[in-house]
Amino acid sequence: MDIEKVNSMDFGEFVDVFGNIIEKCPLIAAAVWSQRPFSDLEDLENHFFAFIDALPRSGQEGILRCHPDLAGRDLQRGTLTAESQRDQSQAGLTSLDADDRLRLQRLNAQYRQRFGFPFVLAARLSDRAAVPRELARRLHCQPESELRTALGEVKKIGHLRLADLLGADPAGVESPRA
Repeated sequence: MDIEKVNSMDFGEFVDVFGNIIEKCPLIAAAVWSQRPFSDLEDLENHFFAFIDALPRSGQEGILRCHPDLAGRDLQRGTLTAESQRDQSQAGLTSLDADDRLRLQRLNAQYRQRFGFPFVLAARLSDRAAVPRELARRLHCQPESELRTALGEVKKIGHLRLADLLGADPAGVESPRA
């Protein structure tokens, strides 16, 4: 899909196509639609990320709370969004053995208790061995630092999802900044 097609979309089509760029946050796509026309993928991406950056802390935490636990209950129940299913599958999280899944569940619970939102990681840029290591490492971060890190991961995920939709090489588009 090219940027001209994106710019020609009506409101409903735009929200249908881009509503899960930021996990379970179609409201962001609805707000971004009104900023058309976009000059290119990077411009479109910048509008999504500017919306996130402009939110108060409670709104930013709300965006994080829309993300599922990695290898968590939604995966086990089959209720992940198609995008999250693909992301977690590519990281090898859909085929963990029982011990690894239990370890990740414990770490996810500790993280959620400490920070009040789920651990967010661009799983497609990771693998099944690195995820629990990163989760354990980030458990020791200060809350303000961790909020920034988690929002940076949301932007990485959004970057990858936009590149998928527009048929762009994610490495060929400038990576988002936290």
